[in-house]
Amino acid sequence: MSEAIRYEKDSDNIVVLTMDMPGQSANTMNATYKTSMDDCIDRLEKEENLAGVVLTSAKKTFFAGGDLNDLIKATPEVAQEFMDGVTAVKDQLRRLEKLKAPVVAAINGAALGGGYEICLACNHRIAINDRKTKIGLPEVTLGLLPGGGGVVRLTRLLGLEAAAPFLLEGKQVNPEAALKAGLIHELADNAEDMLAKAKAFCKANPSVQQPWDTKGYKVPGGTPSHPGLAMKLPMIPAMLKNKTKGCYPAPEAILSAAVESLQVDVDTGFKIEGRYFTSLAIGPVSTNMIKAFFFQLQQISKGSSRPKGFEHHTTKKVGILGAGMMGAGIAYSSAMSGIEVVLKDVSEENAQKGKDYSKKLLDKAISRGKMTKEKAEGILSLIKPTGNAEDLQGCDLVIEAVFEKVELKAAVTQEAEAQMLATGVMASNTSSLPITGLAQASSRPANFIGLHFFSPVDKMPLVEIICGKETSDETLAKALDYVLQIRKTPIVVNDARGFFTTRVIGTYVNEGLGMLAEGLNAASIEMAAAKAGFPVGTLAISDELNLQTMRNIRLATEAALKAEGKSLPKGATDGVIDRMIDEFDRGGKLAGKGFYDYPQGGKKTLWPGLKEAFGAGSKEIPFEDMQERFLFVQSLETVRCMEEGVIEKVADANIGSIMGIGFPAWTGGVVQYINQYGLRKFVARAQELADKYGERFNPPALLVEKAEKDETFE
Repeated sequence: MSEAIRYEKDSDNIVVLTMDMPGQSANTMNATYKTSMDDCIDRLEKEENLAGVVLTSAKKTFFAGGDLNDLIKATPEVAQEFMDGVTAVKDQLRRLEKLKAPVVAAINGAALGGGYEICLACNHRIAINDRKTKIGLPEVTLGLLPGGGGVVRLTRLLGLEAAAPFLLEGKQVNPEAALKAGLIHELADNAEDMLAKAKAFCKANPSVQQPWDTKGYKVPGGTPSHPGLAMKLPMIPAMLKNKTKGCYPAPEAILSAAVESLQVDVDTGFKIEGRYFTSLAIGPVSTNMIKAFFFQLQQISKGSSRPKGFEHHTTKKVGILGAGMMGAGIAYSSAMSGIEVVLKDVSEENAQKGKDYSKKLLDKAISRGKMTKEKAEGILSLIKPTGNAEDLQGCDLVIEAVFEKVELKAAVTQEAEAQMLATGVMASNTSSLPITGLAQASSRPANFIGLHFFSPVDKMPLVEIICGKETSDETLAKALDYVLQIRKTPIVVNDARGFFTTRVIGTYVNEGLGMLAEGLNAASIEMAAAKAGFPVGTLAISDELNLQTMRNIRLATEAALKAEGKSLPKGATDGVIDRMIDEFDRGGKLAGKGFYDYPQGGKKTLWPGLKEAFGAGSKEIPFEDMQERFLFVQSLETVRCMEEGVIEKVADANIGSIMGIGFPAWTGGVVQYINQYGLRKFVARAQELADKYGERFNPPALLVEKAEKDETFE
């Protein structure tokens, strides 16, 4: 018997192959699988009177895909060896689909990546109709392409245009949607029904072939030489480049492999796909993205920062103080996870407006067929809008999301603590005010913590958890449990002004404003950010944040530091913001005019007055310097945060930077950017930038020390 696949032949000569990788919770395409599949195919090819093959799984999922532990080891030095391994897997699946008997994929759970590529090599695909099951090819989200024949087979099955969302975006769908899209052929009610349907197909279709192996088969929508497709093809690379800004090689490689493979026979197409896959796998971008979005994200999701020795806590009733944009979003996310919510504002009328935000989102989900009216009503019923503090009784968690004023936060904290459970957690959603200072208003500072959500809460996946000096381990454990309960990603940081995310993104914004003050072209500043991979330019972010809000934060910080006998260094960016507000009356997007003009019903454009106001365009520096200034200034600030003990884990820094503040995903995060750059090389480049543009680029001692020891951040 093969080690990872059970081989069982019934009285009808139909063989059921059950994948069951020993010692793993999921089946993966590792060495054991490859050997086992080889053994099974050898045996199948020798079977006399073989009537069919049914491929299924003994795990909760069908197949998890390639083994990322192996993939992450791929380097240019082993490119040929890696390519040979990829080719061997393709050859296996090619032998499977060319068996002289029907082959059916009986999909009993998630089939993603390599798992779905196995399904594509089968003549017929049946899935159990479970809405939680996902089917698709998400390799692009890890900087890769489907390397087991997925590009070649899916484009031939659906046509280039229909396959594009699954290949270029990594779209995943449930079985019903997969059936509609043509990814599978049938749905089953349960495992028994699925197996019965699979065997019935084998009996009814003894001579079935793959569509692309059938004489005269025409690809839906045609090949690239078809006039209809040929007209559209020249536009696709331009649209793709506009989206990726040239930072992500995977979508471009996928498109190239798809177009090129459609112009040759299937087996040559597999070779083309294999070469593109290898080039991506041995490159730095896929390594960065796999480390961040698989290994480090998994580490965080498993609660690696959770203190040991505390029982898992399920939040039952959460109080939210302030029904503005943030409070309303937190209420929605909590109710969506089945938690009872008390949404409190100064009046019930104001609180109701916050609840209406949830209704609007739920109505949209209903209109798109993603939720039933009954379920939406059930979620809404969990949110109680109120102006009465007594309704907070019984809350085991209260989150204040009021304005960034210490006095106001102190007042609502004391009001809530008088009503909530004495064992409950009191949290602040502040984005920058030190938690230790806010905890002074609390009668139970050990139960006080920071829960910094990002706007809009319903879309942003990150929550930054901030421990004050007196925050207990039990409080941290409960906070982590809550964040995971509402299906968000938690990172844990220690207390400091601006914490981690606000502090780091502040350097990004200031760098862009500083470039404007230097006289660099405004459009070039925004383009440099885009070409580096940032989703939004610094001038656009400043407008979104509102310039008056930015100035208020600066003034509040100055006042707080003055009270501590410290001072905030004056920067060129202060003058830019002050002049924009005081001299030009341009406060940002909310005011309809800031660094950009916002014509009603039109597209925003950079304010032409920037040239006269700040000499924008009067100076030029290398475009690469502009890009790297944005990347380096944030990475260097992160190392300073690590030096000061604000952030302790590399995974938290990387995931927090990508999910919270939009650091380019291709880098793998702020710390991985330094690692992949090479620490010695990074230090040398930082010193060069410091000489040219200022001391903020001087590498911190921790970075220099690690570089001298040839270490990386792990």
